[in-house]
Amino acid sequence: MINSTSTLKTSPVVPAKHRSKKLMERLELAAVYVILGLTALAFILPFLWLLSGSLKSSTELFANPPVWIPSKPQWSNFATAFGEFPFLLYLRNTLTIAGFGIIGAVISNTLIAYGFSRVDWKGRDGVFVLVLATMMLPFQVTMIPLFLMFQKLGWIGTFLPLIVPVFFGNPFFIFLLRQFLVGIPKELSQSAKVDGASEFRIYWQIILPLSLPVITTVMIFSFIYSWGDFIGPLVFLSDNKLYTLSLGIQQIMSVNDPRWPLLMAIGVSMTLPVLIIFFILQKYFIQGIAFSGIKG
Repeated sequence: MINSTSTLKTSPVVPAKHRSKKLMERLELAAVYVILGLTALAFILPFLWLLSGSLKSSTELFANPPVWIPSKPQWSNFATAFGEFPFLLYLRNTLTIAGFGIIGAVISNTLIAYGFSRVDWKGRDGVFVLVLATMMLPFQVTMIPLFLMFQKLGWIGTFLPLIVPVFFGNPFFIFLLRQFLVGIPKELSQSAKVDGASEFRIYWQIILPLSLPVITTVMIFSFIYSWGDFIGPLVFLSDNKLYTLSLGIQQIMSVNDPRWPLLMAIGVSMTLPVLIIFFILQKYFIQGIAFSGIKG
């Protein structure tokens, strides 16, 4: 008879201290998810109410207690709103201003930020501080001087007051881009200069491709600002055919009958493009914000 001895393998006993630590980590992670979920719900509730209100009748909209899901969705609110509201005309005007705004923001701010971050010149930091100081001036302070200046140029009643200033830089965009560019190793520029590359070629072929995340962030911010701008078109546009969406939406409002379901239908149509653009480009947007905040 052959006697064989077998060794029993037992799983190691996890100390109670380690089990308690792992349990605390899971509870903390669960608490974080709960807090984030509640925060996300708080932000999304207004849009859900807007979407729900766009499909309600006036009676259901003001019902007490509130009705979240309409008993019979009023899809005709969208057709009625677009029939009485020149949506396509105002959409074209808004996209025209937003399109030129994005082009101007990218061209002007990247060049200025490049000069503040990659080119050494006397007084650079002092001028940069002055540029940032202009962020403390609200539009209401410069509105009247700008109106008088544009009036003398004959630009009132055109898109020019809303487009041309964008090509002269924005202090916030300059700061955002500059913070990103100072984090790019200068050895790249120095190697390119050794190979005979000009400053503009370095900017165009090296810096811009590496700056895609922050440039995308600037484009998103510029689009959102132009898309929802109300005070600018109100001050500088006088022709009804040049109105933007945010300004033209007032036309279906009245003191006696605001027609809230129609306003909410148009509000949904104005909100969806911004949400779609953000979800498509959120990867670059988050990268641009994160890298601009930790570099420099």
